[in-house]
Amino acid sequence: MLAALAAASAALARLDSATTLHPLLPALLHRTRLDAARRQAAADGHLIDPWHLAATLEGLPLRAIRDSEWVRDAGALQDAARLALDYHRWLAAPDGDAEDQVLVALAALEGQCPYGVPLLDAAWGAWLWLERGGTRPPLRAALVRRWGTVGVLRAPLPITGAAALGPDQPWDPAFWIPAVLRAVTAEAGAALDLLVEMERRWLTARAAVAAGRRRTSRAPAAVDLLAAVSLVSATTLAAALEMSVKAACAILDELVRLEVVVEVTHRHSRRLFGLAGLAPLRQVAAPPRRPQPGRGRGRPRELPAVVEEPPEVLPPPSLPRAGPLERRAFDYGDLEAAMQAVDEAIRKARAGLARVAGTARADDDAAG
Repeated sequence: MLAALAAASAALARLDSATTLHPLLPALLHRTRLDAARRQAAADGHLIDPWHLAATLEGLPLRAIRDSEWVRDAGALQDAARLALDYHRWLAAPDGDAEDQVLVALAALEGQCPYGVPLLDAAWGAWLWLERGGTRPPLRAALVRRWGTVGVLRAPLPITGAAALGPDQPWDPAFWIPAVLRAVTAEAGAALDLLVEMERRWLTARAAVAAGRRRTSRAPAAVDLLAAVSLVSATTLAAALEMSVKAACAILDELVRLEVVVEVTHRHSRRLFGLAGLAPLRQVAAPPRRPQPGRGRGRPRELPAVVEEPPEVLPPPSLPRAGPLERRAFDYGDLEAAMQAVDEAIRKARAGLARVAGTARADDDAAG
């Protein structure tokens, strides 16, 4: 347990030092909350790929609904996305009864301090809360607030040790508490790696679009949003930057020509874009298949599968982290407004999935 405690303490200290006063903190909170919600849904038995979740937020009908090996129907994908976005609500902005439940869970954590060590006390309090029948979502939100209260993390980063609640984890506190600490270590390390990668992409893309532009150009602000979120459509970009959809499309097309941004869907409508490096999403967000010209009716012949050797993947070059002077070279003033527009897109996606789920339940009741 001591080794797990030392590793978790060191990982959280590194993350806290890196994120304090960092200009990308609002974007990091957005990305880590979505990823934490996805991990929590997976621990509760609902798997969803991060690219699927990102595309769902933009309303894209995924090809994976028909073809995925691990999601056999649209309902499973929608249920997983709905649960993940509901968990996101608990982390980002619980309201009404949810907020009351979080406060109750937080009081329970604050009342359990047998070790005098914040991480161990929080892990023990979490185990006791669940042992007494408490639910998971308010506990996870309470843990995030507890880290700030005891000075472990100054930013409300969603470090909750979600993997410790997986189906194969031991429940004996002597084994479960170290499992929580190991999960916390992994989450803190992943958040720090994400921050470094976001910063690299951000500064590289900003430098590529900064040269020779007017001060009123919105291309740098578009890069800000693209570095903060996994995917963005012209509609979301237009809402975030308060411009027309046509102007947003023109900016995105220009960024594609500069090879700063890639289009990952290649559709006529609801096109999605991401910073260069997001090519894997093309496999799950491709346009629908259409009949081949000249082929007759009926099922095509089954041909033997051709196994291709995967190309060698070289590790990315090691780049130094940006310093304070490099960060100050850019204006981050549009980031907060852009993140508010992204949060609104999440709320709309959550409401839409809830309506779909309600309609499906009503149909089942009518059929029964």
